[in-house]
Amino acid sequence: MKLPDNTPPKLTDTRQLDQNRRRATQEGMFLQELAIDEIKDRLTEVNRTFTKPAIVTGFPEIWSESFPNATVVPDTEVLSLHPGEHDLVIHGLSLHWANDPIGQIIQCSRALIKDGLFMAVMFGGQTLQELRAVLSETEIAKTGGLSPRILPMGEIRDLGALLQRAGLALPVADSALREVTYQDAFALMRDLRLMGERNALEQRLKTPLPSSFFTELSKSYDAHFPAGNGRICASFEMIFLTGWTPDDSQQKPLRPGSATTRLADALGTNETNLTD
Repeated sequence: MKLPDNTPPKLTDTRQLDQNRRRATQEGMFLQELAIDEIKDRLTEVNRTFTKPAIVTGFPEIWSESFPNATVVPDTEVLSLHPGEHDLVIHGLSLHWANDPIGQIIQCSRALIKDGLFMAVMFGGQTLQELRAVLSETEIAKTGGLSPRILPMGEIRDLGALLQRAGLALPVADSALREVTYQDAFALMRDLRLMGERNALEQRLKTPLPSSFFTELSKSYDAHFPAGNGRICASFEMIFLTGWTPDDSQQKPLRPGSATTRLADALGTNETNLTD
């Protein structure tokens, strides 16, 4: 008797993802470069010098160029990181493709020394919201159904909770929404190919679509999401996650009820009793 397979279904076809990334070009790396600049800016705000950094990424060449002293490893399911070896681990704009994002963060955390810093940048739920809408509209109109065509991406509240689930202290999650304009939907889809961010979903339909589908999609995009001057807009949301491996030297929240000063005194105002 064959036992049931309890393995959870995979979100990402890693072979297709690797193939997409091999087809990426330097021309399509502008969002990777933007992510790198944002990470560097955030590191300048941390009062710490990191001497043993590591980076997890699907695009090692561009991240290695910007962080020449870092150990750079691919974002495989089992990361090539040794426990307690680094004081900084950056997950560079690839966590959104992970079949097990919490597992990726836990592995990064284990690679850190005590009071080591984990940082991640990934695409969030508002990314390609315009393309997602017109794809759905066009596919329903043309076929009467829907199929997986754009990666489902997490919202900031859910992604921030991953830090706590991974056991990281002082978790912070924030986001930055970038709008990019394109000549038309065909130019956007070309850019996604150059970025290595085309459809790599495990459950994607592999049957090619007719050219008439994309013609209708482009018309719908033009109508619903114009950017002026005959162009269209596309959104890319970058979510940044930050957390520290626990250490006794870190700040701890006070026990509820342990305050010795009234909030009204600190604010220089009068306290009003709600029963009055």
